Amino acid sequence: MGYLNVKNLEKSFTSEKILKGISFSLEKGKVVSIIGSSGSGKTTLLRCVNFLERADAGEITLEGEMLFNGSQKEKDLTVKRLNFGLVFQSFNLFPHFTVEKNVKLSPYYKFRDECKKRKFNSGAEKREFISAGKAAIDAECDALLSKVGLKEKAKAYPCELSGGQQQRVAIARALALKPKILCFDEPTSALDPELTGEVLKVIKALKEEGRTMIIVTHEMEFARNVSDKILFMANGVIEEEGTPDEVFNNPRSEKLKNFLSKSSENF
Repeated sequence: MGYLNVKNLEKSFTSEKILKGISFSLEKGKVVSIIGSSGSGKTTLLRCVNFLERADAGEITLEGEMLFNGSQKEKDLTVKRLNFGLVFQSFNLFPHFTVEKNVKLSPYYKFRDECKKRKFNSGAEKREFISAGKAAIDAECDALLSKVGLKEKAKAYPCELSGGQQQRVAIARALALKPKILCFDEPTSALDPELTGEVLKVIKALKEEGRTMIIVTHEMEFARNVSDKILFMANGVIEEEGTPDEVFNNPRSEKLKNFLSKSSENF
């Protein structure tokens, strides 16, 4: 059994079935990339796995804990969503906040909730706890911005950054809550080609750290180089899966062969 296990996941919008019984597993510290044509269900699968969409049926377990089997209340899924960090293709930064505030915001809210639940023996103890907590968040923010190469942009606003820099801030923000699994939804699709490389470099560095990641991508050469497993989706099912070598060098299904033949990447 894997670190993350997805079993028979189904999702429909109105009368159209988008996911038709998706099952896969992911080991801790490994990277799975999901590829396929537009409309194949890649992004819907990713959003169901991290609970931005609620699946109609199926199971999701993480480290042996049942996160989803269809019976959970929405408030419970909100908590379980913290196991996953998601980097969107369109960055989704708050334009009126600086880079550092974008990264710190969610950890601050989480810390605030912890403070509300905690019982303090005195006002001095509470002030000391809050001061130490904020200092830890500030230090973590500095470390994350250094990790993505943007510490000098801490006071800048998103409008002052390139697309590649904004996406790197989004990665730092996703890491700030210390998710167990980091998810990327087409992280370079909104970028000019010359900015794609700087984002892919950060993702490769995260792999070298042993981060567990799920990546929906149209960058075939990147998927080949960074992934431990490839899932090829077509018409709402996993048409084929395997190692990068198996999928790219020895495709079995005609749908995968056709998809690869139409790719703009040179293998």
